Amino acid sequence: MAREIAIDPVTRIEGHAKVTIHLDDDGQVEDARFHVTQFRGFEKFCEGRPLHEMPAITARICGICPVSHLIASSKACDMLLAVGIPEPARKLRRLLNLAQILQSHALSFFHLSSPDLLLGMDAPEQERNVFHLFSSHPDLARDGIRLRKYGQQIVEWLGGKRIHPAWVVPGGVSRPLSEKLRDRMLEGLPEAREVTLRTIQAYKNLTEDFREEIRSFGNFPSMFMGLVTPQGNLETYDGRLRFMDAQGDIVADQVPGSDYRDHIGEAVEPWSYLKFPYYKPTGYPDGIYRVGPLARMNIVDACGTPLADEELAEFRELQRGPALSSFHFHYARLIEILFCVERIEQILNDPDILGQRVRAQAGPNAAEGIGVAEAPRGTLIHHYRADENGLIQQVNLVIATCHNNLAMNKSVRQVARRFVSGDALDDGALNRVEAVVRAYDPCLSCSTHAAGRMPLHLQLIGPDGALLDEAKRG
Repeated sequence: MAREIAIDPVTRIEGHAKVTIHLDDDGQVEDARFHVTQFRGFEKFCEGRPLHEMPAITARICGICPVSHLIASSKACDMLLAVGIPEPARKLRRLLNLAQILQSHALSFFHLSSPDLLLGMDAPEQERNVFHLFSSHPDLARDGIRLRKYGQQIVEWLGGKRIHPAWVVPGGVSRPLSEKLRDRMLEGLPEAREVTLRTIQAYKNLTEDFREEIRSFGNFPSMFMGLVTPQGNLETYDGRLRFMDAQGDIVADQVPGSDYRDHIGEAVEPWSYLKFPYYKPTGYPDGIYRVGPLARMNIVDACGTPLADEELAEFRELQRGPALSSFHFHYARLIEILFCVERIEQILNDPDILGQRVRAQAGPNAAEGIGVAEAPRGTLIHHYRADENGLIQQVNLVIATCHNNLAMNKSVRQVARRFVSGDALDDGALNRVEAVVRAYDPCLSCSTHAAGRMPLHLQLIGPDGALLDEAKRG
């Protein structure tokens, strides 16, 4: 008989989700879905708040990547103020975002995904965790702690605290960087670079053991999207949108973030609180695209820093055209860490970074503001509408993880059909279904902001497990 397998919760991700695998009468996988089971209503309860409060409020969406929300929100508010921020403030914002990407990527690779990569997808469940990694691979585990600590320290030194700093504000930042703090940041760079290069080499040495996973972990044609510089290089703070198809052809380029609605639509489904963005010209659900490290490595002409460009050249040898397997998110993530280390050094050595003019002052001057930046997991969009007094009337948040929702669901189906059989379930097969989700490093606390009236399905279960009542909406 047809039946359902539930992986609930999906482990080693940020937020709450489950996967359901639907088997047909012969025990073969018919379908699989990635369900985000939490809901957070930031888009609604921000309505009526003064625009100057928005960066601090939206940063509370996430404790892992609050800086991304500070950046995108402040850029949207800059537009509402109709100001150009001072150049030192722009560079300080960029520096803060790079530090956050570095520490978040380190968390994803070392603590969430490396137990699968170093201990094996089929390792016993009780050993397949970061605690066992400390005993089996202590040097690598310590490297992960050091690298993440460096990124977090920069966030703390700039913003005043590691989580939810309130330093980035509409119009710039709240205070300049001191020479003493600048020098402390520079002191940590050599170790960060050494750890990153060592980790990249270790990763490349182990990929031969994962040929089957590379072939089946979200390995399908899709579009890719991210920000690029006017020269087509990797960009994390400014830049414009670039869309690339699965053959490597650029289908839209240098698209202003304020025009995102011309290219991106948003759909909802009754079985998830996570929106489903899609590429409008292709339609839903065929307009599937990916964002984040894999997409950024695919779409850029270059990273723009020497060591990262060397690794990018090797990354490009993985496949003719764009790298399509989502397993390669791991490699792309490590290349971006290296890029962050190099760009942080460049910015800290820029004389403008110590400039004292770091904030433009203004009142509300525009009715609409859109801020776009690259978060660790991909492109982040904050879109606000405000009245003449600067009170927020409408908010739309398109979170990086949302962009990947169609791709994550397709990846889960692909892995389930390859490894899961109803005749003989094993933990390794189910772990691979979770592992393909971890490759995307979803941040679900950030991303559950659905458009329109949310679908809802409630079930009342009795103490004996019987279904007593249920209600559906949407």
